[in-house]
Amino acid sequence: MSAPSAQRPSARQHTPKVSEREARQVAEDARERDWHKPSFAKELFLGRFRLDLIHPHPLPAGEDVRRGEEFLARLREFCDSRVDGALIEREAKIPDEVVNGLKELGALGMKIDVKYGGLGLTQVYYNKALALVGSASPAIGALLSAHQSIGVPQPLKTFGSQEQKDTFLPRLARTDISAFLLTEPDVGSDPARLATSAVPDGSDYVLDGVKLWTTNGVVADLLVVMARVPKSEGHKGGITAFVVEADSPGITVENRNAFMGLRGLENGVTRFHQVRVPAANRIGPEGAGLKIALTTLNTGRLSLPAMCVGSGKWCLKIAREWSAVREQWGRPVARHEAVGSKISFIAATTFALEAVVDLASQMADENRNDIRIEAALAKLLGSEMGCLMADELVQIRGGRGFETADSLAARGERAVPAEQMLRDMRINRIFEGSTEIMHLLIAREAVDAHLKVAGDIIDPDKPLSAKAKAGANAAGFYARWLPKLVAGPGQLPGTYAEFNPAGHADLSNHLRYVERSSRKLARSTFYAMSRWQGRMETKQGFLGRIVDIGAELFAMSAACVRAELLRTGDDHGREAYQLADAFCHQSRVRVEELFTRLWSNTDELDRRVVEGVLSGTYTWLEEGIIDPSGEGPWIADATPGPSTRDNVHRPIR
Repeated sequence: MSAPSAQRPSARQHTPKVSEREARQVAEDARERDWHKPSFAKELFLGRFRLDLIHPHPLPAGEDVRRGEEFLARLREFCDSRVDGALIEREAKIPDEVVNGLKELGALGMKIDVKYGGLGLTQVYYNKALALVGSASPAIGALLSAHQSIGVPQPLKTFGSQEQKDTFLPRLARTDISAFLLTEPDVGSDPARLATSAVPDGSDYVLDGVKLWTTNGVVADLLVVMARVPKSEGHKGGITAFVVEADSPGITVENRNAFMGLRGLENGVTRFHQVRVPAANRIGPEGAGLKIALTTLNTGRLSLPAMCVGSGKWCLKIAREWSAVREQWGRPVARHEAVGSKISFIAATTFALEAVVDLASQMADENRNDIRIEAALAKLLGSEMGCLMADELVQIRGGRGFETADSLAARGERAVPAEQMLRDMRINRIFEGSTEIMHLLIAREAVDAHLKVAGDIIDPDKPLSAKAKAGANAAGFYARWLPKLVAGPGQLPGTYAEFNPAGHADLSNHLRYVERSSRKLARSTFYAMSRWQGRMETKQGFLGRIVDIGAELFAMSAACVRAELLRTGDDHGREAYQLADAFCHQSRVRVEELFTRLWSNTDELDRRVVEGVLSGTYTWLEEGIIDPSGEGPWIADATPGPSTRDNVHRPIR
């Protein structure tokens, strides 16, 4: 028997103890190191503006468009007639009949190939579907995204055996909901400390451990679980991925978690105790689990910004309708500059975000480019800008923005869930890699070329011979690279002339700005590496600003390319040019501020203040309040053993 929970040791005692260097090495070993295909964003960080990689804008095949539009029409009709977002918000639950209706519609299999019973939609149309259904109910969008973007279908599609695909994909396309289980009570973005174990036993593995924040875990039929296989004779060991039947003996969903937003989310705590999983259910070899997870997220991350695009469109619609009706000082509030600037921001940013998501999605469909950085930038930009747009809508609505939709309706006004949108959007800055983690992840990829040629120089574990060899390689690389950062086409007035058509806003000047800024960004990165060398990885404030600049430059490029696509297709071209022009001007203001803050900031002062906070120097500042927090440990107990709680798992049939 297990000890009572109150007497169990802390979860930290069951988490592997690893040094900072060991933790970084685990993450480094899991990342995809080679670049076999070109990457627009990677080149951008290196000071090379490869417009040819994204322009002309890639387009989907006609058959893909036909199938995608047909499904969007069916999905729209379903959402209009059978989805009550307000009901889901009130009851904090998606009705079973709605989930079953989505199954009948084929929504569980949007990304699954038709030969397995799925719809076989492209990434472009999958994202459009998520934006649509997410606008009806963000909780439904999260359910479908967690199932297909990071759940069982995506890892199987890329890494699964044919037998696994034949066995599981037909179920996942029509009836079975899946969940992705990586996070643990004391393990977030640091997988080196993963504690859930999978011990080989004959033709099975035996799983023990606790997983936290398992989106879809409460209702899931199939799970993809990351667990640590101990190294032994005949077993390489390491973090490994498994497909697990959610109703297997020994699995207990101990709690359905509740959040400030996404109230219909079926997110729980899942305990594994002596759960037997056939070796045939292992995805890929032992030790490949983290690589599988990260590769899955490369494309899976596009689903989140897709839903941010949907929220931006809704924010724009409400801002337009409300601001034309509400009057202050004799004219509609939209005509006042203080409010009008917010509306302009929402409109321009929504256009740019859609451009980023559509471009990255189409590149993913064509599989010509490596989009790991583009997808990460889309997630970063979408989550940050999505929250800002929702916040600005609340501000535009004033007191009504803070009031709930039910309260508005009760007193006879239109039930606009602006405050719900703000709450629902907030998690996006944390989901699938927090903003801070995304900064580090993207920064690592952005400086990859530098580390390949000069990494051994700053590695304390490398011998002098390796450092000398790296020094010679670096000298050759930088001798060729640095001169190219001095001048470029961005300094020639006539460059990118096709983006300055008669009768339209001039976007060519923005592309020239992107080209110049790309070279400046690369120079700044090189200077920082020269200055800080091995300490570069600790300069997270600097790295975050480098990444944010790159995100803005990518968005500007995507916005301009999309505007030109719409112009040549005679589809709102003039208006698209206006929106792209507005976004680029707004973005340039942010970029200039970020460039200034690379070298003029409070990072060092902030570090000293943090040291004071942690040492208790400022505890006097906390006096004069009542802490409403309850009792209990900061991190819940995750001691392996049988569950002492009721199983709240409820598969939907």
